Amino acid sequence: MPKAAKVIIASSESDSNMLYATRFFVPDPFLFLEIDGRKKVVMSDLEVDRARSQARVDEVIAYSRVTDALRAAGVKHPGMTDVLAHLLREHGVDEVEVPGNFPVQYADKIREKGFRLQPKPEPFFAERAVKTEAEIEEITHTQRSTEEAVAEAVEVLRRSEIRGDHLYHEGTQLTAEGIRKLIHLELIKRDCLGAHTIVAPGLQGCDPHQTGTGPLLAHQSIILDVFPHSTKSHYYADMTRTVVRGRASDRLKKMYDAVLEGQEIGFSMIRDGADGGEIHRAILKRFEELGFQTGEKDGRMQGFFHGTGHGLGLDVHEPPRIGGVKDILRTGHVVTNEPGLYYPDAGAVRLEDLVVVTDTGCRNLTRFPKQLEL
Repeated sequence: MPKAAKVIIASSESDSNMLYATRFFVPDPFLFLEIDGRKKVVMSDLEVDRARSQARVDEVIAYSRVTDALRAAGVKHPGMTDVLAHLLREHGVDEVEVPGNFPVQYADKIREKGFRLQPKPEPFFAERAVKTEAEIEEITHTQRSTEEAVAEAVEVLRRSEIRGDHLYHEGTQLTAEGIRKLIHLELIKRDCLGAHTIVAPGLQGCDPHQTGTGPLLAHQSIILDVFPHSTKSHYYADMTRTVVRGRASDRLKKMYDAVLEGQEIGFSMIRDGADGGEIHRAILKRFEELGFQTGEKDGRMQGFFHGTGHGLGLDVHEPPRIGGVKDILRTGHVVTNEPGLYYPDAGAVRLEDLVVVTDTGCRNLTRFPKQLEL
């Protein structure tokens, strides 16, 4: 029977599977192996001592120790795959299981050395989808920092002066770029980093991933979607609020109330064993009952045309999904609940909270209030 090993070659600062496997931040690619349930890393001389004190693995091997042995055996210029092949042969491994994003340059060389390579779809570590209490605490910490940063932005919007169609704060015109910078600076103060934060006014919000540009306007929807990660733990949070500085139109208020109701449907259905596809369809059906149809009109999608939620952890998007396909939720999953409605004649509404799936329902990690008009 073939003997297999899990293998990753990546930087843990850019690859979440490597970070999950080692809990050790390294900017350059290194080698991880899991053989017979034991985790090993091969580190450069620069990082080997730090790895021995910080990496959560069973063994730290110095890269130079293996390359010295290979040179002594006649390998003139040993590289990463030579080191890997040497260790695999030492343990009688003939099959290698790798993540789907495993570098082709290494994959080809491993095959040339006689090993079978088996790419594994995400999640590479099946246990990663179910969060431990310690992981939930880290996510919650990032979530609190997110809420505090958004609170600063909302307070600026609340105190802004309406001059015609535009908003001013302390004599300066408010823009999407300015509010995004404010949020990012507040996140940095809390050891979190935000990127591509969405501050999308009016029609721009009808494109759900439009980051937003230009002046923020009075009496129009503003989508604030913030999804930073902690610089200490690297765990993400994710939260969206929709606000209007001034008076919202009657149609926008109806959209907001519908999204609130849709989110409550999600809260009521999320639990261990629930099908994310069924949750999504239930919300979509309720929107249609309330008169909010989804489909293409005048060349663009309108209504509710994205998923209801996604898993979150060391990546901002992880399995499982609450969307158009079957995906079963399990106790310990951390998922978003983020229905939305988008119509160019009225604006955009999206509300997003972060919840932990439990045996009997879900626990909301989000505490930030929901208020449309400021």
